[in-house]
Amino acid sequence: MSVAYYSQYCSPLGIIYIAASDKGICKIVLPGQSEQELVIWLQKNFSKFVQKETDIIKQTASELAEYFNQQRTDFTIPLHLIGTAFQKKVWKELMKIPYGSTVSYGYIASKIGNPKACRAVGGANNKNPIPIVIPCHRIVGSTGKLVGYGGGLDLKEKLLKIENIKDFKK
Repeated sequence: MSVAYYSQYCSPLGIIYIAASDKGICKIVLPGQSEQELVIWLQKNFSKFVQKETDIIKQTASELAEYFNQQRTDFTIPLHLIGTAFQKKVWKELMKIPYGSTVSYGYIASKIGNPKACRAVGGANNKNPIPIVIPCHRIVGSTGKLVGYGGGLDLKEKLLKIENIKDFKK
């Protein structure tokens, strides 16, 4: 495997860790999660990693800042997706959910051609290595209720409010 680089970014929501390879962003660790969680993930996926702010990491931090300030609705940074074929299929479908919108796990399952795979979609969501950029926070339960988020439901609610999404249930 290649080398990865990582750095931290102070967001309005707390410290976010951003990791990238030469191919693109590969991991974002949300506020409330530790640098150690990132290090463990990097050890599993790269032969070497270095704490260093690269141009891709700087660009990601800049785009995240614009997102938090409601000045960005789409991310342009290159991504290096690390996961199973099924997970990547789900994550690519998540990236099609428009800013300011929510959909259900069932909707994503049907879009990837497997309408009975709601739980598997939920599992892929849970393993999303690049939250916010891959907007797994835009997934709600079939009734519109906020369910499951790696950063916690409070963070999910904050992200939805940034996008002016108000039609969810607590």
